[in-house]
Amino acid sequence: MASAETELFLTCIPSILIGLDSAGCITRWNAAAAATFGVDAANVIGRSLDGCGIQWSRTDLRSEVIRWLGTTTFLSPEDLAFKHGDDTRFVGVGVPPIGGASGTTGLIITGADITRRKCLEEQLRQAQKLEAVGQLAAGIAHEINTPAQFVGDNIGFLEESWANIADVIQLSRQMREEAGRGCLQTQTAAALDTACQRADVDYLLAEVPSAIEQAREGTERISKIVRAMKEFSHPGGKEKCAVDINHAINTTITVARNEWKYVADLVTELDPNLVAVSCLAGEFNQVMLNLIVNAAQAIAASKAGTNGAKGTITISTVQLPDAVRIAVRDTGTGIPEHIQSRVFEPFFTTKPVGQGTGQGLALAHTVIVQRHQGQIWFESAAGAGTTFFVQLPLTQIPKP
Repeated sequence: MASAETELFLTCIPSILIGLDSAGCITRWNAAAAATFGVDAANVIGRSLDGCGIQWSRTDLRSEVIRWLGTTTFLSPEDLAFKHGDDTRFVGVGVPPIGGASGTTGLIITGADITRRKCLEEQLRQAQKLEAVGQLAAGIAHEINTPAQFVGDNIGFLEESWANIADVIQLSRQMREEAGRGCLQTQTAAALDTACQRADVDYLLAEVPSAIEQAREGTERISKIVRAMKEFSHPGGKEKCAVDINHAINTTITVARNEWKYVADLVTELDPNLVAVSCLAGEFNQVMLNLIVNAAQAIAASKAGTNGAKGTITISTVQLPDAVRIAVRDTGTGIPEHIQSRVFEPFFTTKPVGQGTGQGLALAHTVIVQRHQGQIWFESAAGAGTTFFVQLPLTQIPKP
């Protein structure tokens, strides 16, 4: 009787419950698993998890299950994605091993459909990104307005100069025609001389090329800012892809320029031989933005009441044997020792009301550790500045 009650309980619990034997074959598949995956127990018992008819997004699920079977500790692997009709759904799982006298004899996979939660998290991340863009909007508008102004000024100069230039060209053509007919008129030569003096040809020969070059540089600057904004605010894909980390960092530096340029000089020491890293570009950009803005604000706080000398933000990348490490170093106030253990807590902030929500570093920790299986940490001393380190596991893939 007790065995029947246990079986009924295991079958009817609302959480997904999947049992695997030591060979990775399915031994248990409860009602919640059948409802989530749309496959009945009768069609999966005795088959491997990767070969039971479910269209998993992971192509390496077989080797992952083998890894699970080889461990003796509770695992919380990356959320499993699968296709259900035309939709992609997600399952969050835990994997406790079943131990015996001779080691692991199987696995119990527990979990739940977390598709809705994943969608809400994605919407929250995008909302936080757009919020950051909104906070940067005034500075970005200023960044665009400055080159736009000197583009306009130089075009205005060329427009004003054109009438005199046109007179010189027209009189030169007239003299050429008269010379061709052998009847060059002295009054035409005099008119051309007067037009050249009025146009100040020597001045135009020196200034027009400069005006054109400045206008070209201005339009390139505007294009760079707009391009960076487009890349930064793009939602990005749900799947990881090859990302040029150096390019992503430079894009974020451009977007955040107005946040740091008045308080710090920004120096980059980017490894030119860095390989592409498999990650979520939009989320990585958000992390870098948070670290750069935090560094600028720390420097601004350290300069309050002083002569206003600029600090320095140094961003470096280096390739390790199995990872890429990014460091963001500032010469700001440093983080007091008594709060260092709390910096990654949600809603914890030392900034004044309205300046910080306490979500930046908490989001960075979630993105790097949970979404990318990476690491984020810092080294700091009060009054001596702070260095944040981000380390992403390396996947050898060609640069995009």
